[in-house]
Amino acid sequence: MFDELLKTVSLRISTVRGMIKTNDRLRGIVFGDSLVRRKLEENAEFAELIEVIPSDREWRIYDRCAVVTRLYAIYERFVEDLISDWLQIIPVLVSSYSDLGENIQNTHRQGIGRLLVDLNKNRFQHLSIEKVVQGLFCGITSTGKYELLPEAFLLHEQNLRKEVLEKLFADAGIENAWKWVTNHREIKYFVEEVRGSQNTAEGELKQLVDYRNDAAHGAVDEILGTQELLDLSDFVEALCKTLAELVTYHVILRQTSVGQAREIGKITEWFKKPKAAVAKVKDITLNVGESLFLVLVNDELSYCYSAKIESIMMNNISQNEVEIASEAEVGLKFDTDARKGLILYKCNQIKQN
Repeated sequence: MFDELLKTVSLRISTVRGMIKTNDRLRGIVFGDSLVRRKLEENAEFAELIEVIPSDREWRIYDRCAVVTRLYAIYERFVEDLISDWLQIIPVLVSSYSDLGENIQNTHRQGIGRLLVDLNKNRFQHLSIEKVVQGLFCGITSTGKYELLPEAFLLHEQNLRKEVLEKLFADAGIENAWKWVTNHREIKYFVEEVRGSQNTAEGELKQLVDYRNDAAHGAVDEILGTQELLDLSDFVEALCKTLAELVTYHVILRQTSVGQAREIGKITEWFKKPKAAVAKVKDITLNVGESLFLVLVNDELSYCYSAKIESIMMNNISQNEVEIASEAEVGLKFDTDARKGLILYKCNQIKQN
């Protein structure tokens, strides 16, 4: 549902990983007594370059500062873009401003007030007074289509640690965001398998923020190894994916409440190698090529992602389309991994204004 945002994050973090590995390899050549270096020193340009290369330690400290600063920027920008997209979707799913939760209405009104006071600041030069007040006016007077201006919800001044991140989402109408994060399968894998349960998701995020702040204030004298920097990259990517699934889940909840999405069944068996499921479904028509959302939310796990149907098997016969009235078992091959117990949802495509 937020595929473009995630593609952008993936590309940016892939670039960070590439730079980490490139610099590590270059240091190995420059500071190693290797045949490669001796060959390269025969090249005048390379020999001249070596003269200006910093020490191994200073190079590694620079890498640390550059990587953590970039990773934090990618994370912060993603959160703001994700919440902005969510706020643009809400008026499509909740037609009346008065039906929004009290928290989101209060945040909206207070944010509009702060924007009006600070409208002359450079960061808000793209906004006019009319643009700022129009969405709120339409909402409270029920005249025209209301709008939730993202800038009114993103006035945070603090780094996005756990508490600040959770408040940003809560103010936008999504409660208990951090519980979702800690229960998400990718975050759990990172904490348990990569960190060996020696840290927590909150600790990982705090560490990233602390590293970034140290880099910004020039108080860095500790080297981070190549693998540690790569692990930080993996954590940020997993966190962004986790938050995207959180917002997707809340979109589905809103869609379900207005009849634009519905639960159609449940995976009762899963076969990992062919990525195929046996599911009990009812009152639905399924087609090869369409996508379903796979959802699971409990006290231990959180899942919510899209899976495209690659093939359908009904009564041991492969079919391109099946129409199911009463509950029946159907074989579904997906383009992604899944598991037993996931709930299947069919959702309408959202058309934003």
